[in-house]
Amino acid sequence: QINAIFKPRRYRLTANSYRHARADAFSLWDDYAREMTA
Repeated sequence: QINAIFKPRRYRLTANSYRHARADAFSLWDDYAREMTA
């Protein structure tokens, strides 16, 4: 499941969309990590 979050299908995205997808993935991961440590 983590792999799917951090590896969007680059060949299907524009560069801007890819950057946005990566930023969203890191935001989700940050939320999960904070939840686990709380």
